[in-house]
Amino acid sequence: MDPEALSAALLDVIRPLAEQRRPGAIEGLAASDLPLDRPKNRDHGDWASNAALKLAKQLGANPRELAGDIAAALAETPGIASVEVAGPGFINIRLDAAAAGALAKTIVDAGAAFGTNESLSDNVINLEFVSANPTGPIHLGGTRWAAVGDSLARILASQGAQVTKEYYFNDHGAQIDRYARSLVAAYEGQPTPEDGYGGAYIAEIAARVAATYDGDLDALSAEDRQEVFREIGVELMFDEIKQTLHAFGVDFDVYFHENDLHTSGAVEHAVDRLRELGHIFEQDGAIWLRSTDLGDDRDRVIIRSNGEPAYFSGDLAYYLNKRERGFNRCIIMLGADHHGYVGRLQAMCAAFGDQPNVNLQILIGQMVNLVKDGQPVRMSKRAGTVVTLDDLVEIVGVDAARYALVRSSTDSNLDIDLDVLQKRTNDNPVFYVQYAHARTHNVARNAAASGVDRSEFAPELLTHATESALLGALQEFPRIVAYAAEVREPHRIARYLEELAGLFHRWYDNCRVIPLGDAPVEAVHRTRLWLNDATGQVLRNGLTMLGVSAPERM
Repeated sequence: MDPEALSAALLDVIRPLAEQRRPGAIEGLAASDLPLDRPKNRDHGDWASNAALKLAKQLGANPRELAGDIAAALAETPGIASVEVAGPGFINIRLDAAAAGALAKTIVDAGAAFGTNESLSDNVINLEFVSANPTGPIHLGGTRWAAVGDSLARILASQGAQVTKEYYFNDHGAQIDRYARSLVAAYEGQPTPEDGYGGAYIAEIAARVAATYDGDLDALSAEDRQEVFREIGVELMFDEIKQTLHAFGVDFDVYFHENDLHTSGAVEHAVDRLRELGHIFEQDGAIWLRSTDLGDDRDRVIIRSNGEPAYFSGDLAYYLNKRERGFNRCIIMLGADHHGYVGRLQAMCAAFGDQPNVNLQILIGQMVNLVKDGQPVRMSKRAGTVVTLDDLVEIVGVDAARYALVRSSTDSNLDIDLDVLQKRTNDNPVFYVQYAHARTHNVARNAAASGVDRSEFAPELLTHATESALLGALQEFPRIVAYAAEVREPHRIARYLEELAGLFHRWYDNCRVIPLGDAPVEAVHRTRLWLNDATGQVLRNGLTMLGVSAPERM
């Protein structure tokens, strides 16, 4: 019996009890209003409900007395073994073995669809992440967002959302000029400009620009030469970034060029729209957004007094562009150094008549540090000053890198121990989960060789304590995925998979799928194969949502 069916059964027994006490008091109450929780202590049952506490006041009843009446009626429901009242009015529900075990077949039959639903089908989401400047390789902060952002896109899509992954290509502004000057300096054999970019990659890109350009660079004026290095150098660096991300399992649906906002009239369009909405004022020859009326700490310049657009103008134009492309949810993932931008961006959202934290959501990710031999890893061979995505993948591989980056909350700084991630032991969390998945396939292979198949399913035989615990965890997967999507936290799935892997390993140690010796194959063995395969399916579904492979052999 799944939680939806159990909530429906709970509603069915509550309605007549409520009508006896106070007719019409709970009119409109739905099964979804009666959520169930897993008790922290499984000795208390399979599910717990606070329905009596929630409804007691409406019905003019003592909560514990009402809970007793609900429990007595619910205990008569087929598939429920027992119902008990605890504390001030909590209802603890225990399913019979057949009802609990039926989940194994449900999962196997559902396959890759188990854990998915259409609850977010009205969400048309633009998910912007990474968006590193095309002035160098992707560093660890961008790498974290690559793993988390791609996982979040998969999770949101699994709940029915229409998700577009977008990369904002910063090809406009001072940082691009500094990059171009750095390339020219490298080409000319000059020192890196004081405000420029260092690292071996600059010399590599400069050499590739020289080899790509069809003409005599030395015959160009200094200004024209810098423009050549800017145009070709940015294109080469961005192609390299895209290749790096693709190798990491991350591809984007849209690459949006910042420069287009300033050449297409999008900035002027945004200013006109804000003026229509009454949020624009002019002062000292400049055009301002009156953002203090919308929660910002100060008003913001959009167009400077010299007629040049301020950086914020691009944010305004880009957000309006997304909304006019039909996205009703815009999620932007930013690094910790952008925390100060949140207030002005949410004020911008409100200025366009939208709801902050609904139409626009800002996710802030904290720093990532690599540790090896107990010491921080600080330098990249190629980038010079930072460790890059390519560095991390070269050391530990794609799966370990992605999993390590996604398994912790982005709200906290992350220390990645490279020594642990290079181990093929249970100390390495990605190995621990992948090994559990591979073990389910090994069990299935051995079962087939021993004549154990899924031709029979007798869920009432799944009575061992480790089977009850494993089924309880499997039942939680859809709820965990839905919650991870709701709060935008992929790490919840990773931590769930680690718990599930542990429960599977304990079940494997206690319950045999293959008979001992010459003992005959019985219904319990065939039924346990269903449970084994169901566990493998959930592990595979979860790893897929994180963009991590689910190997069948290890």
